[in-house]
Amino acid sequence: MRRLAPLALVLGVALLAGTARADTFAVLPSTASPSALVLPAVAPNSTGSVALPFDLAAPPSSPAQLSYTELLGLWQRAGASYGIPWQVLASINKVESNFGRNMGPSSAGAIGWMQFMPDTWLRWGTDANGDGVADPWNPDDAIFSAARYLAAAGGGSDLYRAVYAYNHADWYVREVLDLANLYGSDSTVAFSLDRLQQSLEAARSAVVAASAQLITAQKALAAETTLVSRLRERADRVTLLSDRLALEQRAGELSARRATVAAIVATKQQALDDTRAELAREQQQSAAASFAPAASQLLAAPTYSSGYVFPVGGGPGIVFASHTHHDYPAVDIAAPMGSPLYALADSVVMRSWSAPDAHCGIGLTLRAFDGQTWTYCHLSVLGANVVAGASLAAGQEVGLVGETGAATGPHLHLQLQPPVAWPQQEAWFASFASKAFTWSDTGANDAPATVRTIASVAPPPTQAPVFQVVEGSHPSNGVVFFSRTGS
Repeated sequence: MRRLAPLALVLGVALLAGTARADTFAVLPSTASPSALVLPAVAPNSTGSVALPFDLAAPPSSPAQLSYTELLGLWQRAGASYGIPWQVLASINKVESNFGRNMGPSSAGAIGWMQFMPDTWLRWGTDANGDGVADPWNPDDAIFSAARYLAAAGGGSDLYRAVYAYNHADWYVREVLDLANLYGSDSTVAFSLDRLQQSLEAARSAVVAASAQLITAQKALAAETTLVSRLRERADRVTLLSDRLALEQRAGELSARRATVAAIVATKQQALDDTRAELAREQQQSAAASFAPAASQLLAAPTYSSGYVFPVGGGPGIVFASHTHHDYPAVDIAAPMGSPLYALADSVVMRSWSAPDAHCGIGLTLRAFDGQTWTYCHLSVLGANVVAGASLAAGQEVGLVGETGAATGPHLHLQLQPPVAWPQQEAWFASFASKAFTWSDTGANDAPATVRTIASVAPPPTQAPVFQVVEGSHPSNGVVFFSRTGS
């Protein structure tokens, strides 16, 4: 069995009520008989053996919302029924749907609490709550079905193999198992980390919204200023006094309106400053947690390698880059709106602009320690400290992902200045593949991906298992026992 590796990390008072324990799990047979609603993992459903929702791909009008306590109990019951550590189910639930907040359908067609593909749900979907329907949008059905699927894929003896079967990507397996290990045996870690992430993302969204409102107000102010200037220029050119007085009167009226818009701009600027300050507080609260690799990706912290940092935070599950650009050497790095952007190396800001350019939008140009000059485009907002002449440390935040300027969808446009080489072909950039981002296409120059062959699925235990910490497997840790009753 693949054991969850120890985690020697204290996440700090802001994250934990206490420190997480790093326990090692072994599957033990249970004397309790499994629930009548728990379908066997030895074989998939036969045709017509389970009832399904009328429209499997249609989200419910009122999605279920569970408290942290309810989620923990559900993970533990499903895990105990199929011999899968609850932490793994919790981790997949987090990675796949953010604890039921983002249930799809995804761009690939995955649905529900645990993001099953419909054809997979037909084979492994389970009616765990006993309402007569196996529904992927129901948390009980989805989480029990995920446990069943993992068990069928060999999760009782090899968690890597089982999670790989769930999603055929090594980075995904690492992310899930690292996060499960971080959760350890202390459920407060999962939920404290979730609260940190939600607060941080809310603060970033508030900054993006405030910046957009400021930009709109600034455009209105620029338009009003132009009108006033044109009227006054016309007034200066006319020869008739009556015409001049009429134009000056109109210019005065527009000047009053311009003053009102200027006051709105000042208010919007203050709102942006306030949201930036709140984001800084949230970043400070999450700083201790971000040192754990699994937590780092959830919090979109910078990823480091050989003196460089990948410029977009969030990890390979949500950040994508293509090997080519549509018309000249550059790279478009797609990421969710408001994802943090980082200085890719120790560098100096050559110039920056917070008013959107027609093409590049909001952006900056920096010179890295190795002499290369890089331009960032399409930011939603620029960091307040990103001004010409400022020194930036690798990994220092410079702004948030946006779609200002000539952009379709949120992304970072990154290019060398001048654009004489492809960023994707830089060794430092390629080294972050499957660590900080995922290639959105297949490149001939990529190293072959590491692939583990999934062997035939072994039958599960005949009885539902429980978990026990293996004595002596990690002598420095205390021994914690798990059972169905939680004793």
